[in-house]
Amino acid sequence: MPCSARTNPSRSSRRQPCRSPRPRRASASALMALLLPVLLGVAGIAVDMGNMYLTHTRLQAAVDAGALAGSLELPYDPDLSKGVVRQAVRDMVAANMEEAKVTSITAGTEIRSVKVTAQAEVGMLLMEVLGMAGKTVEASAMAGFNKLEVVFVIDNSGSMRGTPIDMVKQASSELTDLLIPDGTTPDTKVGLVPFRGKIRLGEAVDGYAKGCVNADGSLNQGIHEDFMDAYYALPYYYRRSITLDTCSSIPTVLALSRDKHQIIAAIDSQTATGAASGTIISEGIKWGRNILTPEAPFTQGGSKDDFRKIMIVLTDGDTEDGECGGAYRASYRPNNYWTNAYYGMGVDTAHCNDGGVLNADMLAEAQAAKDAGIEIFSIRFGSSDNTDINLMKKIASSKEGTDDHYFDAPSVYDIPDIFKKIGKQLGWRLL
Repeated sequence: MPCSARTNPSRSSRRQPCRSPRPRRASASALMALLLPVLLGVAGIAVDMGNMYLTHTRLQAAVDAGALAGSLELPYDPDLSKGVVRQAVRDMVAANMEEAKVTSITAGTEIRSVKVTAQAEVGMLLMEVLGMAGKTVEASAMAGFNKLEVVFVIDNSGSMRGTPIDMVKQASSELTDLLIPDGTTPDTKVGLVPFRGKIRLGEAVDGYAKGCVNADGSLNQGIHEDFMDAYYALPYYYRRSITLDTCSSIPTVLALSRDKHQIIAAIDSQTATGAASGTIISEGIKWGRNILTPEAPFTQGGSKDDFRKIMIVLTDGDTEDGECGGAYRASYRPNNYWTNAYYGMGVDTAHCNDGGVLNADMLAEAQAAKDAGIEIFSIRFGSSDNTDINLMKKIASSKEGTDDHYFDAPSVYDIPDIFKKIGKQLGWRLL
């Protein structure tokens, strides 16, 4: 029935009033039909981009791990010719992302480094069809030995003479060759602190005179004047056994250097011969710290934020002042030990008893080095009692619950392999 407007409300009519027409559902459906492909496309691209991001993130992590694993093997395969580095890379990448394909393993652009490149396929919904992206992502990483400052702190007391010091020199030279290959100028520096009962400076440095140095920084001139009356009171046959000059036979300290020939020459100068004055480990650690930090007396060190600072401490003896017994105990006083860094400044109360001044100072100097951002690797050569082993473990910068920075070398022939193991840890650095 057609609709009509009501002009008289009181008048009944059978005609229905006019109403507004309803929206056409066909128009909305047509619009949705047009927008649906667009919405699906946007959703497909979003999913594809998410897949690409996740796949690349996983791949980058796998490649980083592979480069680090490869760098750890550089001490055993420095020029990548033995296949050891490449195998370590492939194994580590596969362990972290099985579907990744390693496409390149080469020497990195940095000195003594390895560069790894790998690819992985991404499951695509739309972007590949539209030509917006390929289905493969790629990642690269490089790891190796750079931005390092390393100081060898080496016991040069008489018990190290012969094969022990020769093996230490060999191991130190091989590690130096790894860090600074021939014909290169890497951003890596190496120094040396040979020590006995004191250390010797080859030239004057800020605040210190040339020669051997006492624990308080004063110049060591043999037996302190306060003890000379006791020296002259000894029978002649004892006095002739005392060498007042126990300094000139100690190799000199080498500041951080990039000059490989200078470093090797300093390493080779160690003989562990000549008159000795005991084993004062704390002095070796102290001067290792002095060399590695950029402040005076040595200023060759870089910032701890820029360089990884490493101290390698090797000794075959306890902190020794001649009062500890054993084969090297002196039965008379004073003696050669009275020319060490403590007696030399007039102190005769610093002894090597367990928990005594020398051991306490050793721990204190190690802590000072750690507080300055220095990592300490400690090597205990020969046989030792539990007290001395525990001291060497305490000075090491091992991760909590481990002894990863402490090494035991019962035999002289263990020393080169231990230096290689330390070298492996120095390679753990992404560049």
